[in-house]
Amino acid sequence: MTEFLIATTKQHFEEISALAAIIWREHYTSIIGFEQVDYMVKNYQSAHAMYSQYKDGYSYFKVYHNKQFVGYVSIKKQGDSLFLSKIYVSKDFRGQKIGKSAMEFVQAKAIEMNCKSITLSVNRFNVNSIKAYEAMGFKIVEEMITDIGNGFVMDDYKMDKVL
Repeated sequence: MTEFLIATTKQHFEEISALAAIIWREHYTSIIGFEQVDYMVKNYQSAHAMYSQYKDGYSYFKVYHNKQFVGYVSIKKQGDSLFLSKIYVSKDFRGQKIGKSAMEFVQAKAIEMNCKSITLSVNRFNVNSIKAYEAMGFKIVEEMITDIGNGFVMDDYKMDKVL
């Protein structure tokens, strides 16, 4: 059984950050390299960065599967769309439909907030994630290159799902 617990305390964000560092290093190093992963973990996946986003209106949820902490999700309403900022599941728990449950949770939140769509960004070379999003009804709507500092860019697709 998959459950979602809203993150609201600095301790929650410490726990999410520790899992984020593991997930990011195992998944993204082959896509964007160790240096950029390290930079992004420090600047975007740290407890401080996530807590700041939470204070700025992002909602974070810890994902539990059979009572074990296995992932996290972050969302924020932007106009009539729900922005899916983060959706991550630990490598050992992929293939168990946890990501699908998380996406169903996100979609329910979007409907609850009267959103007309869900948007997200995904690295252009993250092929398996792109295929998974497409299977869930998302379509690529834009290519985006974003300078994130220190000589790094995020080379992403913006994807959208109309509800």
